[in-house]
Amino acid sequence: MTAPTVLAALRILDASANRASEGLRTMEEFARFVLEDRFLSEIAKNIRHDLRQTIEPILLEDRLKARSVTTDCGTTIEVPSELHREDAASVATAAAARVQESVRCIEEYGKTIAGFDSQSVETIRYRIYTFAATLLLMSSRVERLRNARLYLLMPANDNVDLFSMQVASLFSSGVDIIQLRDKHASDRQLYKCARVASDLARRLGKIFIVNDRADIAAATHASGVHVGQDELPVEAARRIVGADAIVGVSTHDIDQAKAAVLDGADYIGCGPTFPSLTKQFDSFPGLSFLRSVTQDIRLPAYAIGGLDKTNLVSTMATGIHGVAVASAILGSANPNESAAWFRQTLLEAIGPATSSQSTGSL
Repeated sequence: MTAPTVLAALRILDASANRASEGLRTMEEFARFVLEDRFLSEIAKNIRHDLRQTIEPILLEDRLKARSVTTDCGTTIEVPSELHREDAASVATAAAARVQESVRCIEEYGKTIAGFDSQSVETIRYRIYTFAATLLLMSSRVERLRNARLYLLMPANDNVDLFSMQVASLFSSGVDIIQLRDKHASDRQLYKCARVASDLARRLGKIFIVNDRADIAAATHASGVHVGQDELPVEAARRIVGADAIVGVSTHDIDQAKAAVLDGADYIGCGPTFPSLTKQFDSFPGLSFLRSVTQDIRLPAYAIGGLDKTNLVSTMATGIHGVAVASAILGSANPNESAAWFRQTLLEAIGPATSSQSTGSL
């Protein structure tokens, strides 16, 4: 390249690097102060650091010599929409777009500089795509399940009418989310139960989830699907149930929880917390896992495994968003009374400001 061309490329790289770094910092502040999400804040910081390390081979001195703000025609070009932002989320959205565009410029124009590692920039660009999607969707994911605290897992029933009455009464007693979970029921039985429960959830403004079976969730227009670590990944499940459906993921350690966030989960189940009557486990991550999740992750998280009246308060003291139960309600002498007790105790543990709000809905 000629000297003027090299100088122009350096100016582009300098300007793009500055925009990308500023934009990433803006996104980091949104994660830190608006979402209060330590995990996403850390991701933004790490991306900023890695991008800076990748650009360092282009000597700062050369970049500074190429910089010429006073003669840059772009400094006087303004778009009216850039002069106003509606809220903090719109600031983060604009920053995300700016970062992605800038990093693409770095990647492309860096190819004209001998020895510059454009492939590393490409890798960072894909990380930014994932981070931006997670960051910008987090607020809506949190809001969607903000007041959905009591999550009930229940099996199918050969008597669909009885199943329907049970679902309706449990929703009315304070259950926010019901998951149909039955490893032994036939596909036809699951479909029939899911169909009536989906209809009830829509009418009552509640949430109905199908365990594992994304196909049945989609066929019955359920609120969403829940998958485990050995089932369909989030992306595959979402292709079946649709972009607007809820996809939840079971997690058993903090690394799985963080992976679920970046995979696009709408909520995570965390456990097993205690020994359970409905499922056997080799180990129990317990309350310490819940504390790790609430410290690092803003995504709605539900404690699961052995939750009952004796340990609900200590579980909620970890700061977890809600609890998922089965036998503690369904195995009691009066499931409706038990559901109401769980709901009231959850609200008392969360605080009066939240307990005065309505239950979660779609």
